[in-house]
Amino acid sequence: MERFWFLTFDGLAAGAVYAAFALALVLIWRAARVVNFAQGAMAVATAYVGYAVVSATGSYWLGLAAAILSGLALGAIVERVLMRFAGPGGPLNQVIVALGLVLVIQAVLGMVFGNDYRPAPAPFDTDALTIGGVAALSPYDLWVLGAALTVVALLALLFTRTPVGLRMRAAAFAPEVSRLLGVSVGRMLTLGWALAAGVGALAGMLVVPTGLGLHSHAMDLVFVVAFTAAVVGGLDSPVGAVVGGLLVGLILSYVTGYLGPDTTPLAVLVLLLSVLLVRPGGLFSAARARHV
Repeated sequence: MERFWFLTFDGLAAGAVYAAFALALVLIWRAARVVNFAQGAMAVATAYVGYAVVSATGSYWLGLAAAILSGLALGAIVERVLMRFAGPGGPLNQVIVALGLVLVIQAVLGMVFGNDYRPAPAPFDTDALTIGGVAALSPYDLWVLGAALTVVALLALLFTRTPVGLRMRAAAFAPEVSRLLGVSVGRMLTLGWALAAGVGALAGMLVVPTGLGLHSHAMDLVFVVAFTAAVVGGLDSPVGAVVGGLLVGLILSYVTGYLGPDTTPLAVLVLLLSVLLVRPGGLFSAARARHV
């Protein structure tokens, strides 16, 4: 039983990290109806900016702010310079451009910073707290989970309670009708990409200190697992992203602990296929109207 509780707490800690990254994927999907496969590489780039500021100032919080601001700027630039011109050809063009952007960012980071693993300090203690003789969550895990839940709450307010959020959703779902109603679709798309990259930058700063280290390919595996979490929860649901991230974290923890780490990729694939076969829109997908 002690092993079960240890794996449960460990899964929740890892799931909080996946949930934070899945939120960025959900945000760009809701704003632009596209899966940004360059999200991981963009997060790594902003993490380098953040930890450069940390090294220069000694303050993690200044580095976190710098990473988020650079993420906002990078997202806006990517949409304005690349995605806006790839969009008219259909979503497949944007996917291809995003995959190409991954290669460019990783190559540039490798040339500028090298491919060595750099340690990334955490702002809180990473040693797990002990409850009843069982290792539970660490202070840093609690910070990651709290940050993810805070972002979910803010995104929910943005998309449901503010005029800007409603315009962003309208621009994503019905751009032509939105233009007729006076909505600046281009600005809403730029804002969506900027916010998604900002959330991705936050996720990157949360993920890197968990043992990955900082290098150009730090987010490759995290992106795959986070994408699975976003699909499991539902690409339209920020709450689903968090629940999906925690669920994926728990499943991977149990599989690794009881069956061994070699079965982890298979567990991710089985979970993804199961959700796609039973509920393709995700566990938190809304019912869709039927068109006759």
